[in-house]
Amino acid sequence: MSQPIRIKDHEKDARLVRSRVVFGAIVIVMLIGVLIARLYYLQVIQYEYHSTLSENNRVHVQPIPPTRGLIFDRNGVVVADNRPSFSLSMTRERSGDWQQVLDVIVEVLELTPEDRVIFEKRMRQGRRPFEPVPILFELTEEQIARIAVNQFRLPGVEVVAQLVRHYPQGAHFAHSVGYMGRINEKELKSLDPVNYSGTHHIGKTGIERFYEPELHGQVGYEEVETNARGRVLRVLKRTDPIPGKDIVLSLDIKLQEAAEAALGGRRGAVVALDPKTGEVLAMVSQPSFDPNLFVTGISFKAYAELRDSIDRPLFNRVLRGLYPPGSTIKPAVAIAGLDAGVVTASSRVFDPGYYMLPNYDHKYRNWNRTGDGFVDLDTAIMRSNDTYFYDLAHKLGIDRLSIYMNKFGIGQKVSLDMFEESPGLMPSREWKRATRKQAWFPGETLILGIGQGYMQSTPLQLAQATALVANKGIWNRPHLAKSLDGVKPVDENPMPNIVLRDPSDWNKVNHGMQQVMHGARGTARKAAIGAQYRIAGKSGTAQVVAIKQGEKYDRSKVQERHRDHALFVGFAPADDPKIVVSVMVENGESGSGVAAPVVRQIMDAWLLDKDGHLKAEYASPITAEASARDE
Repeated sequence: MSQPIRIKDHEKDARLVRSRVVFGAIVIVMLIGVLIARLYYLQVIQYEYHSTLSENNRVHVQPIPPTRGLIFDRNGVVVADNRPSFSLSMTRERSGDWQQVLDVIVEVLELTPEDRVIFEKRMRQGRRPFEPVPILFELTEEQIARIAVNQFRLPGVEVVAQLVRHYPQGAHFAHSVGYMGRINEKELKSLDPVNYSGTHHIGKTGIERFYEPELHGQVGYEEVETNARGRVLRVLKRTDPIPGKDIVLSLDIKLQEAAEAALGGRRGAVVALDPKTGEVLAMVSQPSFDPNLFVTGISFKAYAELRDSIDRPLFNRVLRGLYPPGSTIKPAVAIAGLDAGVVTASSRVFDPGYYMLPNYDHKYRNWNRTGDGFVDLDTAIMRSNDTYFYDLAHKLGIDRLSIYMNKFGIGQKVSLDMFEESPGLMPSREWKRATRKQAWFPGETLILGIGQGYMQSTPLQLAQATALVANKGIWNRPHLAKSLDGVKPVDENPMPNIVLRDPSDWNKVNHGMQQVMHGARGTARKAAIGAQYRIAGKSGTAQVVAIKQGEKYDRSKVQERHRDHALFVGFAPADDPKIVVSVMVENGESGSGVAAPVVRQIMDAWLLDKDGHLKAEYASPITAEASARDE
């Protein structure tokens, strides 16, 4: 039986369609509402946040490093300036696969795999986000052109023009002015992240390091608009940086060159001071090095040659070289004896060629094995008589001797602006007990009286101790900076002057030192021949290796680098000192024969004019009466 045909219900279908249309419309309206709500949230509620984010993507604040201050010698000769140079910098955050970009740089510039290793090392060093890192310095015109042609392959890489430190005098002031180098990770943590943003170099040694804050200046800023690739489109705002202060040094390049010439290529140190002000007139440590090698990064090979050289060119002998002062300390010991009242100028000691402590059979030898007979203070200084100073040291005792030597700056830092200076060593009972776990022995006091034993000093400390004798106890700390932007440096921790019970004791020691140079039996009289001014000086010899009791020093049996160091200190004109000089010649053996002529040449360079005549302001000629007195 067939089924009846169903008639289509159009009304029902229409209701179904209408309900679906209404439901769809409601869903659409709801979705549109959600979209409108989201747009309202982003555009209205979070407007400030997104506008700032958008602005930061478009506008960047770039630091403008300040121009570093210049450094001049006392006559206005430039010893450290800034010269323009092009460098290649890279911003890791804008470079994507930055290691691949480094490969492209090496390919484009035809560099070596070693250069690639150096680049990666520089990129991995600590830095601030979005800060460009210089990876290659002093680009040539050809290299700049290659980078420009391949710029599309080098995202985040740009050629930057910048000022680079330059030392036109080369090795002359390497140990005093110092040098600049790249900021390392340790330094980055301690530096002001704001003021040093955009700065990649910092003072490493010498004046460059000590006066780093003054030389560096204050960073500036500029707001720039960039495109999506980070390229600068325009500058919106600029705050200029404050350049660093210029420094005028007390050093004199002509005297510096004269001191280097006087050393004659020998290893050694020279320091010349103005005793009235403490200004360092010359400071030489030989051999030296070219500080320009360190500014943009020295090669491993070049640094290894300097570091491993047996002559130690990187070692600052003036500030860090520790040597027994030898007989150069005797004038200070003489002042100690006079002021303590254990001797007078007329006190005499018999010298048979040696000294013996009571109840001891050990002989402490005088350099003159035959002895000088009866010796007073004047003769003891003139002849550098060890026996007299053994006896004087024994009478003083280690306690008083240590106190007086500290007053002269032995065993402590004496400079005002030389952070590398070593304090040296002035031993005492307490020092030996703390470091050696031993008691102090009387014989150790004796050898301190002639500048041997545990005592160690730098050439700068010997110059300062001599300046105190020349200046009659008035302390002026040695310093290299004459002025900073025209302002003289201030000593915030001045040393107390040495005040003697009898101020005439200074003149007594001064006269003895003059006898060294001008006396008939003076140990350095040959160095004073023809001098147009009176010189007060004292020679010294510092042992490198010990010699057994009873043996004589035989240079033929001693290796060259084991021979004694030659020292000499002096000031001139003796009655109104204008210059103090301290000289140490490594393995020079004879203070009077080797170091004294160096002192004389330096004094001549400072006190004589170009025609070889004594400058009027330094006039203190040797009179006939003075010469007769010396005889």
